[in-house]
Amino acid sequence: MSLNTTLIRSLKAPPRPVWEEPPSRAGLTAKGGLLLLCCLGVLGPLWIVVVTSLSPKPVIDQVGGLVVIPRGITFVNYTELLGGGQVSRAIMVSVGVTFFGTLFSMAVSVLGAYGLSRPGSLGHRYLLMTIMATMFFGAGLIPTYLLVQALGLTDTYLSLILPSAVSVFNILVLRAFFMGISPELTESARIDGAGELRILLTIVMPLSRAVIAVISLFYAVGYWSAWFNASIYLTDQEMLPLQNVLIQLVQKGTEAPTGLQQAVHTGELSSLGLQMAVMVLALVPVAVASPFVQRHFKKGMLTGAIKG
Repeated sequence: MSLNTTLIRSLKAPPRPVWEEPPSRAGLTAKGGLLLLCCLGVLGPLWIVVVTSLSPKPVIDQVGGLVVIPRGITFVNYTELLGGGQVSRAIMVSVGVTFFGTLFSMAVSVLGAYGLSRPGSLGHRYLLMTIMATMFFGAGLIPTYLLVQALGLTDTYLSLILPSAVSVFNILVLRAFFMGISPELTESARIDGAGELRILLTIVMPLSRAVIAVISLFYAVGYWSAWFNASIYLTDQEMLPLQNVLIQLVQKGTEAPTGLQQAVHTGELSSLGLQMAVMVLALVPVAVASPFVQRHFKKGMLTGAIKG
């Protein structure tokens, strides 16, 4: 064996692990098939729900249940639901609770996270340990209910916002992101005479648009999808949000929303079509908002989670 051959072999890089090797054609095919199955598993039920909600009553009666292949399209279920009554009122309640609840939660979370991200703030370490303890230890359902009742919040919309207004996890993510902002920017603004509130509004928040958008989506989806608080704090049926009306329609076997029973009994509307239409109305806001915030997830969520 020549000296050059021995030298070349000694300089060869060590073999790479199996997971670092380029995938084979069979591996790529298997991955593509698995992703296709996952997409079908997600989009298939959604397709059935949407098609059933748009199908005329004779088609639903003919197939005897959920419709997979469209055989005519009608929007009568949606026009009836949005024309007034329990569902329209529930949608307005859900929209109002989601909007004002998200604003309140973001205001408290941003202010709390900014204060905890300033090393020189009064008692920030003690407050940080205190709020982190609430992630692992809670008062429980009964003490929380008694507190809400003692404050006179039962049968009010505040009971849908205040008990779940703040998430410690979201505060920690915001705090980590705020701590990653260059301190030279805030110090220069402070030298120019800016106060803490102005620094937060004009410097910190504009630089934190990504994480603020992500946390806002988390809060909004939480408020929109919440049903438990309304089920224990509200007794007035007219105050129920959309998710609770949906539960009454699907799980409890209610034939139709208030005001539409007569149309179901006379055969004008399909009870199953109405249920599917309410499901679609509950899914649309999240499905519409998610793509606009999707581009902020990597920068906002991951960066905020690993800094600090």
